[in-house]
Amino acid sequence: MAKPMIVCHGGAGHTAKDQPGVDAAADAGWAILSAGGSALDAVLAAVEIMEDDPVLNAGTGGRKRADGSVQLDAAVATSDGRLGSIMAIEDTPNPIHVAAGLLDQPFHILVGQGARDWADAQGYPNAKVEGSDSPSGNDTVGCVAIDEKGSMAVATSTGGCTGRPRGRVGDTPLWGPGLWIDEGIALAATGIGEEITIKMLCHRVAIQTGTLQQRLEYGLSLFDPTIEVGLIGITVNGEGQGLANTKMPWAIRSANQ
Repeated sequence: MAKPMIVCHGGAGHTAKDQPGVDAAADAGWAILSAGGSALDAVLAAVEIMEDDPVLNAGTGGRKRADGSVQLDAAVATSDGRLGSIMAIEDTPNPIHVAAGLLDQPFHILVGQGARDWADAQGYPNAKVEGSDSPSGNDTVGCVAIDEKGSMAVATSTGGCTGRPRGRVGDTPLWGPGLWIDEGIALAATGIGEEITIKMLCHRVAIQTGTLQQRLEYGLSLFDPTIEVGLIGITVNGEGQGLANTKMPWAIRSANQ
């Protein structure tokens, strides 16, 4: 039996004032894991809480595009090889659940109005997202978890970057740069999405050898220190950690934490 654990982050560049929302997310996910629930249910519950927190850049707190729209990205993946990803969706307060709805579909990625049309057909809530006027927005929220059966899951969600063009997609929903999971490790990235995408960050970290700490340090070493980047990870061997080259609220919960 594996040791359950969950790690959440609230975005590279965010500060300690945003820690309460991350702690609440980690607590919600841990309540599921400690009761014998699945890693997938835990990460979805955690990310939903962060999407509902207006100070974090996801869901309700999504940043406004150049045209004033709020377009959201989210993705979820599991260690048994399933993936769901939603990009540039509007009118969706909790895009992480729409992404999770794709896990057992014959297609894995939906974009824009097509994503919202599919969400409508499946009965996912359709409601205007007011978004945030914050001038920042190079970040995301994310969560990784392992349950007592040794199954792992990762979930990420973002409101994008303030002032970026309509239709812009960063690293958050992209398999490889923004998130990665296999039978041994689960990873989620945060920071400047264009830079993370070019570096194929999460996949490159996943294929490194060494401890989780060493692998995360390798990932950060790929970037100039002026480029805000953060990572969280969990391994099947019981390691869990968050690491960034800037401020990043993060939280870990396990039987020993």
